[in-house]
Amino acid sequence: MTAPTPVGFRDDELIRGSLADPEQFAELFDRYAGMLYRYVSRRLGPEPAEDLVGETFLIAFAKRKKYDMSYTDARPWLFGIVTKLLARHHRREATRYRALLRVPTDEVTESPVERVLTGVTAQAARPLLAGALAALPARDRDVLLLIAWGDLAYEEVAQALSIPVGTVRSRLNRARRKVRAALGDTNPMLEEA
Repeated sequence: MTAPTPVGFRDDELIRGSLADPEQFAELFDRYAGMLYRYVSRRLGPEPAEDLVGETFLIAFAKRKKYDMSYTDARPWLFGIVTKLLARHHRREATRYRALLRVPTDEVTESPVERVLTGVTAQAARPLLAGALAALPARDRDVLLLIAWGDLAYEEVAQALSIPVGTVRSRLNRARRKVRAALGDTNPMLEEA
């Protein structure tokens, strides 16, 4: 009889436990599959997201013996795996952003005041943002999106991509400058009506 999956355990403890009881690895899937799916779905769309998340966990399960147990949080490790898988789809991702450029924003049927307020929202900036993301080098885009959409800290991005924290900072700074310039050096989320 196997012990129940230890809910509430740290990620490193689950990985260590899964070496003797592979069922424990399912708790990591339960914790992070949704987060990874949302991240990949934003980058490539929902169709390939499910496959890539599944593949991420297959790779993680196969490589769990090599996991560095000094890291208690497995999110950076999992985001690192999925980012490497996303690299195979960089053309698809850039194509998706270019397609978003061509998609018209929804027509607004509100009062003129509401139309002005809506015009300064992030929704109105979507085509510009999509173009800016498509134009970024993949390594800069990875850093920006791991922080913005993956909700990882600088140190976690560094761990996920196996790069120094200083490189994360410089790539993020460069990506932010390019995106800001593409948006006309404004942040539509901070504009006041």
